[in-house]
Amino acid sequence: MMMQITVVGGGLGGLVAAVCAAESGARVTLFEAHASPGGRARSTPAPYIANDGPHVFYSDGPHWRWLSERGLVPAAGVGLAEARGLRFRRDGALRRLPSAGVLAASARRGVRAPAALSFTEWATGRFGARTARQIASMMGVATFDADPGRLSAAFVWERFLRVTRPGYPAARYVRGGWQTVVDRLTALARQLGVEIHTGVRVGELPPPPVIVATSLAAARGLLGDPTLATASGRTVLLDLGLRRRRGDAFLVFDQDQAGFLERYSSPDPSLAPAGESLAQAQLPLRPGESKAQGLTRLAPLLELALPGWQERTTWRRASVADGRSGALDLPGHTWRDRPAVDRGDRVYLVGDQVAAPGLLSEVTLASARRAAALAVGVAAQRRTMQR
Repeated sequence: MMMQITVVGGGLGGLVAAVCAAESGARVTLFEAHASPGGRARSTPAPYIANDGPHVFYSDGPHWRWLSERGLVPAAGVGLAEARGLRFRRDGALRRLPSAGVLAASARRGVRAPAALSFTEWATGRFGARTARQIASMMGVATFDADPGRLSAAFVWERFLRVTRPGYPAARYVRGGWQTVVDRLTALARQLGVEIHTGVRVGELPPPPVIVATSLAAARGLLGDPTLATASGRTVLLDLGLRRRRGDAFLVFDQDQAGFLERYSSPDPSLAPAGESLAQAQLPLRPGESKAQGLTRLAPLLELALPGWQERTTWRRASVADGRSGALDLPGHTWRDRPAVDRGDRVYLVGDQVAAPGLLSEVTLASARRAAALAVGVAAQRRTMQR
């Protein structure tokens, strides 16, 4: 008799957990509340294919090989055109290079930052206040927080070293948007025998072993556990389709206000109609700041990167991502202090805000693979004991 595992949630984490469990010989049933799987990994349909905020995978991460071996991530890297379009906003202007202080800091690959201190406190003492502010602001791309300097020094520094690694850039752009990953994961899961039920909202925890791959807010209700909470970012997102213009920036790190912009159609022209570009930008919101105020504050960055963007815009989507952009570790905390994957009683938690290492989606992938391994192992052990 095959072991039975239930997965609640059909986003990236739920699909990966289902595939891992099925590959290990389990019979898997997955329930997704929406009409189709994917969650925050879904993309808008053509002709303007935008992800739910700026998304990339990193080929130097621990899960890239797992994804690529299964043919899940047909991707483009950074070419010469993209490298030439890299910019940094500093003191209200676009620059081709970060400041000398940031460059010097990025060369300190062997330095380890403490988790006990804020990044601002630690980095100011080591690199000076100006460089500390610029590094923190650059990491808006990985934190979606208006003040990354308030976060754990270890948390921010680890992300800074990943983003600024020497050599060929590790960022990989999935052709056709992340919807391609969702579609291929879904197809692989079904090929492995996973039963996927969409449009089904689970109101009570199914019999274990069960993997809960929902938002923490949904998991709190499902598990009846109010402790399932952690800090996360709040940012305004703006996606644009616009007529292409020679000289538009490809990618902008914002050393002034923690914003970020990337023209995803540069490595993957299929994301926009011929002669047009698909750009995605984000700017973390300050306490009490509205979506409209954030968009107003984002506009100067857009004008620097994409001159005349308002007159060239052919498609636009704006939203706010509140508490759904991954975990943030405050001073005195590490990823190990987040909600544990193993909740006991053969219940496992998956997502980008749980106790798993990695950068952005890597947390989801790590927790999904761990949860599947635990669920399969416990199920197999109980099966053996019942013989």
